Amino acid sequence: MICAPLLVAACGFTPVYGPQGVARGLYGQIQVAPPRDVPGYILARELQQRLGLVDGAAPYDLTAEVDVNETGLGITPDQEITRIRLQGTLSYRLSDSSTGAAIRTGSVQNFTSYSAPVFSAARQSIAGNSVTVAVAEEDAVERLMTILADQLVAELLATAPDWRGPTP
Repeated sequence: MICAPLLVAACGFTPVYGPQGVARGLYGQIQVAPPRDVPGYILARELQQRLGLVDGAAPYDLTAEVDVNETGLGITPDQEITRIRLQGTLSYRLSDSSTGAAIRTGSVQNFTSYSAPVFSAARQSIAGNSVTVAVAEEDAVERLMTILADQLVAELLATAPDWRGPTP
């Protein structure tokens, strides 16, 4: 355990947020495109929390398109869906703000799920109602956008030496 830091240092590992890390000087340098819908708003908010708000002109622009698909998972013998899966795919483009040239493009994907109401044989809800399902769906979308934002930022930081060049 005592030798672990030496082994990590010997392989050329540099912490992303360390003094010589690729994240140094990157905070507040990526302008996130304005959102067009609720998932986009949540994603933009999460990205701005992780990448920082831009003060003035930013050297990089980030556009992201989110596609969310819904699939029924849990099905009762009466063919009622009790669990819904949200599959999200985020396609992004990082570009140089002065030239508009794409620096990096890619996509990340993940999923989350939420519960739908369960009905009795008499078709009465025994768990959940329209309000609780709406809130559960909103929460699932929020969780999905948070996961996708985390994945995107991790990918941008991991590949920053390729698209950013030497750290300032």
